Amino acid sequence: MIDLGRIGLWTFAFDRQPWPEARAALEELDGMRGFGCLWFPEATNRNAFVNATLFLSNTSRLKVATGIAPIHNRDATATANGQRALEAVFPHRFLLGLGVSHAWLVEDVRGGRYGPPLSAMRAYLDALDAAPYTAYPEDAPVRPRVIAALGPKMLAVARDRADGAHPYLTTPEHTAGARAVLGAGKILAPDQKVVLETDPATARAIARKHLAGYLGQPNYRNSLLRQGFSDDDLDGGGSDRLVDAIVAWGSIDSLVPRIEAHLDAGASHVAVQLLTEEWTDMPVEGWRRLSDALGG
Repeated sequence: MIDLGRIGLWTFAFDRQPWPEARAALEELDGMRGFGCLWFPEATNRNAFVNATLFLSNTSRLKVATGIAPIHNRDATATANGQRALEAVFPHRFLLGLGVSHAWLVEDVRGGRYGPPLSAMRAYLDALDAAPYTAYPEDAPVRPRVIAALGPKMLAVARDRADGAHPYLTTPEHTAGARAVLGAGKILAPDQKVVLETDPATARAIARKHLAGYLGQPNYRNSLLRQGFSDDDLDGGGSDRLVDAIVAWGSIDSLVPRIEAHLDAGASHVAVQLLTEEWTDMPVEGWRRLSDALGG
């Protein structure tokens, strides 16, 4: 099993910068001992395996994880053999996170066909395990892997067909329920969004700006409703109750317990996402402050 450490960093930031600037920040991040793993998304960003290769090649310590690589972005053989190649060159440092993405991204953006998520994921995992590979080593397994699982049925797939789950937009209460489904020994790596801001209005405005793209997505909306929020909480940019439950904001001292709450609820690792005013920010100083507070 890959050792992710207790805390990781989840970020879009490296895709928002020219590579020389991104590389300099990445090298600094590699020295921040509070983070054991770098999580990054794909969607319409840089290709996940290109990014993983860049990140692994320019760090010496960090593990690297896709959060997530959508199954509709490439066929299963391409995914399986990309992972096998990375594992051969960077042993025990790459974690493949897979998800079904969203219908509009699959159909409107990529021109694909979005099918029922559970059956699509199961079929993709079958194809991953059957993917041929004639490079060295030819018997390399397609592991480790986690699934972007929110509901109990997809969590069961993560338990039975993967090494664990990477839930997104969830509370510690969800983490406790996810651990109950996964059982002991599986990776459970939820994300926790944070804002380093003590003014409530400013902090919630930053949080809402980042949540806006998620609250209308059916999978996240259904997940949040299962977690006990109402339609009223989800509409209009999100109620204060929702924002405060999903996004921890305040001083460093107040953020640490919110992150550790997931560990106390059964997470094996928490992927911390620092939100800032602008999507294009590379908040290295904020990352360093979090790293120092979280045990670096």
